Amino acid sequence: MAELTRQELLKLVETTQAADGNERVRRIVGRVVADLFEAIDDLDITPDEFWNGVGWLTRLGASGQTGLITAGLGFDRLLDIREDEKDRRAGLAMGTPRAIEGPLYIPDAPLATAEVRLDDGASARAPVLVMEGRVLDAKGTPLKGAIVDIWHCNEHGRYSHFDPSQKEFELRRRVRVDGNGAYRFRSFLPPGYAIPPNSPTSELFAALGRHGNRPAHIHFLVSAPGAKTLTTQINIPGDAFIHDDFAFATRDSLIVTLETVTDPKGYESLGITGSFTRIQFDFRLQPATATTDQQHLAREARAHA
Repeated sequence: MAELTRQELLKLVETTQAADGNERVRRIVGRVVADLFEAIDDLDITPDEFWNGVGWLTRLGASGQTGLITAGLGFDRLLDIREDEKDRRAGLAMGTPRAIEGPLYIPDAPLATAEVRLDDGASARAPVLVMEGRVLDAKGTPLKGAIVDIWHCNEHGRYSHFDPSQKEFELRRRVRVDGNGAYRFRSFLPPGYAIPPNSPTSELFAALGRHGNRPAHIHFLVSAPGAKTLTTQINIPGDAFIHDDFAFATRDSLIVTLETVTDPKGYESLGITGSFTRIQFDFRLQPATATTDQQHLAREARAHA
């Protein structure tokens, strides 16, 4: 092959094909490759730097931490920002703000009706938490048949299915609302946590001079017939990193209020006999405007060391 200039090489990369392929994929890859070619030129990236980067990407994939990097570099929040902007342009009522899902969702958690404990009840962890509220549409009408899918970390900042010390679906449950759209669950106040040390993710953040801490939070995937499926999370107030989340996921309207309840009357079915912390929170879902609005975005499971 004749000697090539940068632009000639890029044109070959973008146009060489043995079959039709996927036009959308071709367009995306062409743009990404063109931007990387430009970055190599503009930043004078050396062969050593390039191959060190390739090696890091290889280790990142093997570690299963790709989802941590996408969150930590802002991509997950960017996708939410774009969806929010799309809703505003369409004139849709905003409802409960969306927030990033993160890499640790597991489908098909055990399903209960009206109320549920997130743990197996074998040992009570403190402080005991009850979160309750309703699932409503944008006008405030209860959404019958709604399901609230809940997951959060344990007291060590680890999630079941990614932590072999925990039982299957520990701190993961789904609850179908009652006829008034109400749900409630018992758990405990989870802590914040940091990205795994001595990992490809921590290497990059050390090089960037950034921390890898997430404030205390609880994840939700809320769905209902005729409504747009909502992925969100609430933040626990008082965490030092609540406005310095490495994943940029904190939203002011998702910072909840904690109440201390001293009378357990009415909560006996959740095994509560003393004082507890309560969060009251209603989820408001937007109306679905397309069939795909009611679907959960399919993702491959990603590990959390």
